[in-house]
Amino acid sequence: MKQLILLFGVLFFAATIHAVPPTEVRALMVFKEGIFDDPLMVLSNWNALDSDPCNWVGVSCLNDHVIKINISGCSLKGFIAEEVSQITFLRELMLHDNNLIGPIPKEIGLLKHLKILDLGKNQLSGPIPHEIGGLISVLKINLQANGLTGKLPSELGSLKNLQELRVDRNKLQGTFPGANFTDLASAMRGMYASNTNALGFCRASPLKFADFSFNYLVGNIPKCLEYLPRASFQGNCIKYKDITPRAPEQCGISPSASNKPPKPTVGDMTHHPTEDKRKPESSSSKPAWLLAIEVVTGVIVGSVFLAGLLMATKKWKVKPRIIVQWKKSRTNKDGLEILIDTDLLKDVTRYSRPELEVACEDFSNIIGSSSDSIVYKGNMKGGPEIAVISLNNQEEHWTSHLELYFEKEVADLARLNHENIGKLMGYCIEGVPFTRMLVFEYASNGTLSEHLHYEEGCQPLSWTRRMMIIVGISKGLKYLHTEIEPPFTIYELNSSAVYLTEDFSPKLVDFESWKTILTRSENNSSTISNEGAMCVQPSSLQARHLDIHGNIYSFGVLLLEIVTGRPPICKDKGFLVDWAKDYLEDPEKMASVVDPALKHFRVEDLEAIREVVRSCIHARPRDKVSMQDLCATLESKLDTTGSSELKASSLAWAELALSS
Repeated sequence: MKQLILLFGVLFFAATIHAVPPTEVRALMVFKEGIFDDPLMVLSNWNALDSDPCNWVGVSCLNDHVIKINISGCSLKGFIAEEVSQITFLRELMLHDNNLIGPIPKEIGLLKHLKILDLGKNQLSGPIPHEIGGLISVLKINLQANGLTGKLPSELGSLKNLQELRVDRNKLQGTFPGANFTDLASAMRGMYASNTNALGFCRASPLKFADFSFNYLVGNIPKCLEYLPRASFQGNCIKYKDITPRAPEQCGISPSASNKPPKPTVGDMTHHPTEDKRKPESSSSKPAWLLAIEVVTGVIVGSVFLAGLLMATKKWKVKPRIIVQWKKSRTNKDGLEILIDTDLLKDVTRYSRPELEVACEDFSNIIGSSSDSIVYKGNMKGGPEIAVISLNNQEEHWTSHLELYFEKEVADLARLNHENIGKLMGYCIEGVPFTRMLVFEYASNGTLSEHLHYEEGCQPLSWTRRMMIIVGISKGLKYLHTEIEPPFTIYELNSSAVYLTEDFSPKLVDFESWKTILTRSENNSSTISNEGAMCVQPSSLQARHLDIHGNIYSFGVLLLEIVTGRPPICKDKGFLVDWAKDYLEDPEKMASVVDPALKHFRVEDLEAIREVVRSCIHARPRDKVSMQDLCATLESKLDTTGSSELKASSLAWAELALSS
């Protein structure tokens, strides 16, 4: 008996010795409790009964310790629990692009092994805690695009390993730590040697990258940071050569307080010579005949100049341009006036905010939302139903280059014309209140996702209807990839991007276009100024990223979702592709994946889909897999007539008659 007890003890010890410490498990569970909205259910397998979190989504372990939490772009809403500091060996905390609110917990400074802290693009508020100086191992800190206030803590200067710092697009105020020191060497030798905190950034090793732009920082730039690009400091309240500041009104300065003349814009070519100390001669002292000659000569020269200007204008119109100019708005703020001298949007309808507000019932009819946008349903007076996507962005974060990319995106979407592509009907641009919207035709049967996963009010899809939807999606992608120039790709191709019309015809709608606008503009923001007026050739803007290979892979996953009725990420089965891998390799097992809600399906259709899915998910960028070939396969092999279901239904009636 003693030997048996000893054996159980050894087994119990062996089972627990390689487990993650309970404190780390509890910290993760408290973190989950702080999240009150998880629309993508990424935390669904964070189960307290499972004491090993190393298999949880977004969690990575090493030597039985949690070393990484990466849950970015998942629309999480909630607070960051201070208990995260109890994950002692955490190296990476990446919660980028969610909807997290509240302050940054000061306890994060206890994470001595943390190398990456990425809390960018959330809705965090309050100051950056001084305790952040405790992150002695940190290499990268990203706090951009939040609502952080207060001053930059001088403790950031104590982070000797810090290589990258992003605090742009917040509401930070005060001066740069270390801005008052002009001679670092003498400061270290002299009276300041005992107060190294005052040195701020000038006592840390040089940052490889930093971005302080679009805050409310004042004062001077520290000498030790002058090597950084000027774009890293623009949009603040500092006056420095080659740096675009905020408007004086936004910095609490009256326009009359500045005696300096305004800088001329690009369009202001008026010459302002210095005043001549000598008194100009009176025109009355000139002879009348000389004045007459001067007048005639002036008229002739002016006519020639005007003719040349008209010719140059005609030539210039061959190369359309976009003029973006900052202008004082009615709200006494720095507004953005867009002057378009181009044919870019001439054929696209521009709607006013009031008419969209009426159509969408005072913007109360919300049918979808994300961290970037809100989608409303509306009904135009005497016209069709519409879906209006509105950008979740604040005017203070909107820049001239963002406006350029918005215009380009509208034009890019407006050129799409196919029966399986959602039609862009128009756009809305207004300054008061700040509004950027896209208007699409509305598909009355909602999204494919709603029907596949049996959401309220949605009817199940028959096998034949699913086959018709698959062929329609493939035709739409073939059009986008191969039939227009330049090609076009859907940013996030999934069942939520497929809308169904009254007759269940699929229409692909790229509601995630905002993300491409933000990504492309961030990559090029340093090349475009926000001051005065500027002329930019639309062709010079960075093109939409063409991820054709990514679209093909996503199409394969989407086919699996349509056939199985399972979401791409399932609570109990994990990733759909991983779950279906064995079935895809064995044609005889493939029938096991079909949605149990389907009473009938066609084996030949299933085999054709299996072949296409395998081609999609196993394709490498160098493989010549195209939507043209995939679409041809599906069109030739899938039965969209419903003959198989009709036959099965007839047999069912015959069997029922015989049995009676």
